[in-house]
Amino acid sequence: MLAPTSANACDNALNVVIIKVGGSLAHSEHLRTCLQRVAKLFANQAVIIVPGGGVFADQVRSLQQHWHFDDSTAHTMALLAMQQMALFYQSIHPEFKIISHSQDIKQQYCVQKKLLWSPNISELEAAKINPSWDVTSDSLAAWLANTLPTKELILLKSAPIDPSLSFAELAQRDIIDKSFCTMISNANYPIKIIHVDALH
Repeated sequence: MLAPTSANACDNALNVVIIKVGGSLAHSEHLRTCLQRVAKLFANQAVIIVPGGGVFADQVRSLQQHWHFDDSTAHTMALLAMQQMALFYQSIHPEFKIISHSQDIKQQYCVQKKLLWSPNISELEAAKINPSWDVTSDSLAAWLANTLPTKELILLKSAPIDPSLSFAELAQRDIIDKSFCTMISNANYPIKIIHVDALH
């Protein structure tokens, strides 16, 4: 069991599991099962759930196609979609605590092992995250993993995943976003992209 005594102890240990849970699961009982499974499988580890924008982000895409507003505005709205989904996930599984800024996460995950990331828009703007649909919650989960002492990054998808495909090939098939490969180019942690039923 992890038992660091300070925020510095957390910073010096590669011990955080980051799991992106696709927003497409919002209309499926897979979501409740998935969150329960995460809580059980990683009971003694620090886990951060990154929610996809799901139906809320889909509405942003639809509005942008109709009104043709700029990508920067759409990107901010999509981040708000992730924030809404974080609230939704917490309503299903209250054990997870919502937290926004990466520095707050570093201070909290040693004592509160189950966290839901509600991305801080100002922090991502300061990090110069590209405001584009090429950057979705997949790449943002990777950005968060790059920012924290990360043990593993897992992307859970509702679509079937062919394990023989490379990350680049998955991006070509729109299973992951176009910026993900760039975001993980210097990753020093293992990465898994799996169907939600394969979480075990």
